[in-house]
Parts: sequence; structure tokens; C-alpha cells
Amino acid sequence: MNIPNALTFMRILMIPVLVVVFYLPFNNHLLVAAAVFALAAITDWFDGYLARKLEQLTPFGAFLDPVADKLMVSVALVLLVERYDTVVFTLAACVIIGREIVISALREWMSELGRRTSVAVSYVGKVKTVFQMLAIIGLLAIDPEIDESWLLGLSFLLLYAAAALTLWSMVIYMRAAWEVIKDDKLF
Repeated sequence: MNIPNALTFMRILMIPVLVVVFYLPFNNHLLVAAAVFALAAITDWFDGYLARKLEQLTPFGAFLDPVADKLMVSVALVLLVERYDTVVFTLAACVIIGREIVISALREWMSELGRRTSVAVSYVGKVKTVFQMLAIIGLLAIDPEIDESWLLGLSFLLLYAAAALTLWSMVIYMRAAWEVIKDDKLF
């Protein structure tokens, strides 16, 4: 077990901590939940950086890292759907979670064809991830029944921007995959 993989495992272990803290009725529990998620988001960046810097890239790490990311984001969005019980919010969460499932399956399929690099992470996907992480941290931290600050509005805006970028990046990935599918006559 190397350091980057240990950080990825830590991120997975933080998921039940996030859920428990989110629901426990103690002062500042929402800030603590946001801090747990923020720490997970930081380890997401940091494990990839360390894997490259220390030359500790492993096939297992390449598999587990995106799984950990998707689990953490999906669980956080499900928690937030309960709090922000609106059609628009739920739709944005569904778009983000649905896209993650579709792209994960697409990458798996392209990998089986030996063409995983055809659907490598794009710049749009990276920007989407930053918006998504910042939005979730803000939405976890703020209790809408107590505080409807500009930060809450900004967090909603970032989430909706992330949902739009999610669709855009999915189109980019699907186009890249379509070229492989079309050229290899797989469809």
C-alpha cells in the first residue's frame, strides 16, 4: 500500500463519517460535515499529485481513485437533496450522479477495447469538478433555515454551473467514444 492509495482509502472511510456528522445534532455539525467533505476533496487532488510526483501510479489506484470520488460526491448530493428539497436541485444532483455512472461505464468499456485514453479526463471535466466540490462544501456548511447568505446563493450557482458543465463534458466524452465506436464498427 503506497501513500496515494492510502489517501484514497481514507477518502472512502470518510463517507460514513460525513453521513453521521451531517445527521448528528450538535453545534456546528454542518460546518464539520463541510470540513470532512473539504478534506476528502483535498485528498482527491493530493493523492493524484503524490502518485505522479512519487511515481507511485498503480492500476489499483487508477481504478479506486475515481470510484472514491464518485462515491463521496454522490453521497454528499443525496444528503443535500434531502435538505434542499426542490425539483431544480434534485434534477441537478441527478444529472451529476447520472453522468458519473455513464462516464464510468463508458471508460470501463473503452478500457476493455484498449481505448481508455479516448475518454481521458478533459479540461471541462476538471473545471466541473472544482465547481462541484466548492458548491457541495458551501451547501453542506450552510443551514438554509438559519442563513440565506450570498454564500448560499453562490453555492447554488456553482452547483448549477457544475451540472451544466457535467452535461457538456459528457457530450465531449460521448463524441470521443463515438469516433472509436464508429471506426471500429462496434455499433
